[in-house]
Amino acid sequence: MSEIGLVGKKIGMTREFYKTGQSVPVTVLKVERGRIIQLIAKEKRGYDAIQLGFGNIKSSKLSKSMKGYFSKKNTEAKKTLKEFRVKDLEQYKEGNEFGIEIFKDIKFLDIRSKTIGKGFAGAMKRHNFGGLRASHGVSISHRAHGSTGQNQDPGKVFKGKKMAGHMGDKLRSMQNLEIIKTDIENQLIYIKGSIPGSKNSEVLIKKAVKNLNKLTMIEKIEILEKSKKAKDKKK
Repeated sequence: MSEIGLVGKKIGMTREFYKTGQSVPVTVLKVERGRIIQLIAKEKRGYDAIQLGFGNIKSSKLSKSMKGYFSKKNTEAKKTLKEFRVKDLEQYKEGNEFGIEIFKDIKFLDIRSKTIGKGFAGAMKRHNFGGLRASHGVSISHRAHGSTGQNQDPGKVFKGKKMAGHMGDKLRSMQNLEIIKTDIENQLIYIKGSIPGSKNSEVLIKKAVKNLNKLTMIEKIEILEKSKKAKDKKK
C-alpha cells in the first residue's frame, strides 16, 4: 500500500512536547481519504497504475465530460484526481478507499506542494544578490543586478540569467520528513519541521523514496535516557 500516496491540506504549524522537555516544531496536515476511481492496466497504457479521487466537489462545477466520466464509473464526483504507479493491480479494486492508515508502519515521508507566491521580486530578494555599493559614485541603482549581457561577443543575454521576475508559486518536493504522530480519528498527520506552501494549500504525501537509517526523535530520546541511567548507575 505504501506505493500509493494521499492528498492533504496544510492546516498550519504548532509544536509537540516530549516527556524529557524537548519541543519539536511540527506541521499539521489534514489528510483526505482517497477512493479508487480507475484501474489502469499495463496492456492498455504500458504500465500498471491506479487513479485515486480526493475531496468532494459540486456537480455544477464539473465540465460535461467529467460528469459523464464519474457517472460511468458509478461514483460521486471528486475534486482532485491523482495517478499512482503500482507493481500489482490484484490487491486493488475500484471503489476501495484509503486513509491515513496506509502510513501506519512508515517513519519518513516525501511531500510535494506549491511554495508561497511572492509576485514580482527584484534580484536581491529572488536570488540573494548583494546589490551595488551604497556610495562612491553609485546613483539610484543600489539594488540593481548589475550587467546583464555582453558588449560585442556574443552580445546577447543568456537564457536562465538570474534577473528580477516572478518568485515563488512553484512545485517543490521535501524528502525524508519524519512523522511525529498521527491522529487517525481526525485524519491528521504531524510532520517534523516546515513544508512549502501557505495555509490550506494542497499537499501530496508519499512514502519516502530513499532508504534511510536515520533515527527518529523517539529513538534519539530513548538513547539519551539510557545513557543518563548508565551514568547514574556509575555514580
